Amino acid sequence: MRYFVRDGTLFIRGRFRAASTGVGGGIADVTTVLNHTVPHDFQEDPVRRLELITAWHGVFRDYFGLLTAVDMRHLCVLQYDYVTVFITAGVSNPTPSPSTPHTINIIAYSREGMADAALLETIITATGAKAWALHHLGYDFPGTTTDAVVVACERDAEPMHTYAGTLTEIGRRVHEAVLFGLPEALARQQGRVKREGPSFFIYSRYGGDHWVEWQKENCPYHPCHFAGQRCDYCYCPCYPCGDEDLGEWVNSSNGGSVWGCAGCTLLHIPEVADYMKRNPEATLAELKRFRERL
Repeated sequence: MRYFVRDGTLFIRGRFRAASTGVGGGIADVTTVLNHTVPHDFQEDPVRRLELITAWHGVFRDYFGLLTAVDMRHLCVLQYDYVTVFITAGVSNPTPSPSTPHTINIIAYSREGMADAALLETIITATGAKAWALHHLGYDFPGTTTDAVVVACERDAEPMHTYAGTLTEIGRRVHEAVLFGLPEALARQQGRVKREGPSFFIYSRYGGDHWVEWQKENCPYHPCHFAGQRCDYCYCPCYPCGDEDLGEWVNSSNGGSVWGCAGCTLLHIPEVADYMKRNPEATLAELKRFRERL
């Protein structure tokens, strides 16, 4: 899975099995999930708008799309092990009035395979967490009139998850990510938290389980590799790459194994980081070849 923001649109690219409640939703194999920002006075046909956006960016018709009036600068991305959740949220007035245009869009992605039933149950889990988060924030409604959820997993992965309620491992991760991420997304959209671009959070077990917002400007470990390094991709979009030239599998504290790549500097090289920004779907082999030409 790769994701990037371009021209006011979040693109999530890969080979997915996905379920969507958004425009043209359902259950299907798709290569793209996108969340596109539209003007606050948007009155166009949403299907036509997404067709134009995807055609402009060279995306085929196998996609699920969402629309929002929230600027992608306020996007929150939350990574909890093999689960990544993307949230944009707008609730400018605490009212359930259908005449007030608000939207909370949630996209949940699993690196591990899921049965179709689990994809559908994740929509319920994410929606329940959204309602719970809004309640804790003092709102008297469980959602807005145009909310949507997309759930995607790796199409080629063996289905490891049959269910996705809050008592399951995957459901618990999605629930916690939405419960934490929705208030953060609203804080950014409402201007209470200022960020120049999307915010990235990771669930850390170091020093006790908690969420950490990663900000390259305030990283206490900088520079962790070499002077002049770039940190745009500190949390590598290729992870876990499995390339033993760059890392190795190590035993984890819970008895499993995790990909360890603390010594990898590939995407810290300024020229490689710039290349990745220009070509966000570049393969690992392509990035390594580019490095060799420097």
